[in-house]
Amino acid sequence: MKTKSFTTLLCSIIGVLIASAQQNYWQFNPSEDRAQTFVYNRKATFTANEVHLDKRPGDGHLRFDSLSFSNGTIELDIKGKNAFQESFVGVAFHGVNDSTYDAVYFRPFNFQNPERKDHSVQYVAHDHYTWDKLRRDSPGKYEASLPENLDPNKWFHVRIVIEHPNIAVYVEDSAQPALKVEQLSSAKTGWLGLWVGNNSDGFFKNIKVSKK
Repeated sequence: MKTKSFTTLLCSIIGVLIASAQQNYWQFNPSEDRAQTFVYNRKATFTANEVHLDKRPGDGHLRFDSLSFSNGTIELDIKGKNAFQESFVGVAFHGVNDSTYDAVYFRPFNFQNPERKDHSVQYVAHDHYTWDKLRRDSPGKYEASLPENLDPNKWFHVRIVIEHPNIAVYVEDSAQPALKVEQLSSAKTGWLGLWVGNNSDGFFKNIKVSKK
């Protein structure tokens, strides 16, 4: 009788742990979850594996309406292009509205440019802490080069670890963050989405989120 009770208790504990782990892990399926997205200033095209945001003036994003994000890890594959000032691709998080959010984004056209490699990855906190304000007021603090010699026209893997107020950005399999900053906005939670900048399109796939 005691053995049966212990087994029942153990199964219950395991079930709770599995359910908790499932609640803290989320993966976007473009073909199934597209109805639960909101697209701002872009047109989104979905395939079975990828999301494409088209090119338009101004910043744009696709946010996941079913997901609220605070702390955790965001992983995905991103593809831009080697087109000067026409490829800004990344992730927005802790969003409050269409124009107020934090973001980490990449400039693929700088990946292999020896004179501009230090501007390959950027953190911003819109709508106040824009890239130009941060570069002017704190040069080199909120943007950096990448440790990998990446092809600007190919997919690259990104892992963003957020533990408010700390943000660490890893690229490919690097054990060292390419960029490590403290969040400038006061937001600790909000919407999460895919982001593209002015006159830029972008491709995204394998989007996974582990929440803490």
